[in-house]
Amino acid sequence: MRGNEHKEDGTHIPRPTLGIFDVMMLIIGIVIGAGIFRSPQVIALNSPNEYFFLGIWIVGGIISLIGALCYAELSAAFPSTGGDYHFLKLAFGKRFSFLYAWARIVVIQTGSIAMLAYIAGDYLSRLLSLGAFSSALYAASIIIIITSINVLGIRFGTGTQKLLTILQITGILMLIGAGLFAEPSTTNAGVKETVTNSVPIQPSISLAVIFVLLTYGGWNEAAFVSSELKSGNMTWVLIVSLLLITGTYLLINLSFLNVLGLEGIGDSEAVGMEMMQQLTGEKGAMLIGLLITLSAITSLNTTIFTGARSSYALGKDFSPLSFLGKWNGKKSAPVNSLLSQGAIALLLVFFGATMPDGFEAMVNFTAPIFWFFFLSTGISLLVLRVKRKNVARPFKVPLYPVLPILFIATCLYMLHASLAVTGLGAFLGAGLLLVGWLITFAAGNQRSA
Repeated sequence: MRGNEHKEDGTHIPRPTLGIFDVMMLIIGIVIGAGIFRSPQVIALNSPNEYFFLGIWIVGGIISLIGALCYAELSAAFPSTGGDYHFLKLAFGKRFSFLYAWARIVVIQTGSIAMLAYIAGDYLSRLLSLGAFSSALYAASIIIIITSINVLGIRFGTGTQKLLTILQITGILMLIGAGLFAEPSTTNAGVKETVTNSVPIQPSISLAVIFVLLTYGGWNEAAFVSSELKSGNMTWVLIVSLLLITGTYLLINLSFLNVLGLEGIGDSEAVGMEMMQQLTGEKGAMLIGLLITLSAITSLNTTIFTGARSSYALGKDFSPLSFLGKWNGKKSAPVNSLLSQGAIALLLVFFGATMPDGFEAMVNFTAPIFWFFFLSTGISLLVLRVKRKNVARPFKVPLYPVLPILFIATCLYMLHASLAVTGLGAFLGAGLLLVGWLITFAAGNQRSA
């Protein structure tokens, strides 16, 4: 059977079932999420002029591309469903990789799932409120539905992703077309009169970079399906996907600039809705609200799809969590990992519903942990060049070690910046990591790698 679906002991393992288009839809779907409709305001407020505003999006694309080249080497040399977990295990050992997988389960991935579900829930509540806990009810329902779709199997999960991404891109292209072909002289004038003082005198370039890179975040999830790519080159999949994403971001921000101007973008908390409201009225604002909801759900589906892969890899290595390491051969999916991940995400949604600042707290303690392990993965490339120097590398990062060092420096900067912003939230994340570290001592008889 192709892809060695069965081991000698009869258990199921992942096999190559994803095509190039499948993986590209996963990458584009998770990156181009609701963030593109929220980040432009902060970036505009911290941009001295329109040229900087557009240029910082190009810089973000270049930094992401450098990171993608680093991941392409790791994925080509060490393809695994575990992705970053597998790279970190090879470079730093099982205990450190366990911490990463633990962090994804309890903070990074499940927190992202809850946050994306809340974004969709917020916009759906504007269309039809379900009461005091409307956003939480919508968020929980969305998590249950999307998790169930992925439990049905890889064909359902990737099929849903392709449909959602195609609908999302169609909506974004319509938004871009409406903004680029609008008459700027009639749409900007009224805005500029009321918001000429919106841009701060001393904008924070650091803050602009943070939000740009957050908006580009998610492309690294491709590493978790590297072993499931049945044909093609993951390097080119990453490069082409990021070029398409960068081009899309430039066009959509050009549309915002054309209709609202830099000051207008900085003055709007919902820049997409503001633009469409000016162009087409309330109906247009409602349509963009649906598009933002669709974008959040598209990213959510990919986050659920890839998140369960790292939990599966963890279950294969640590016997106390072996139930996570079960792969359903018929569905080609880690069903137990999907269900466990969904349950934790639901707990976070309900927790957020009981606390006024629960959503903000999740954002705060997620960012430092994410950038710490992103930094660690970048360093693992340098380590594995030494530890596993004889391993065949179908692709090597060009200009080594300059580009990997640039990527590592960027991650270090983002880690420092996120710690400066989150404050006490970082200690909560550290506490959860400490719990994970203690679990490694209780693991007892661990499976060999």
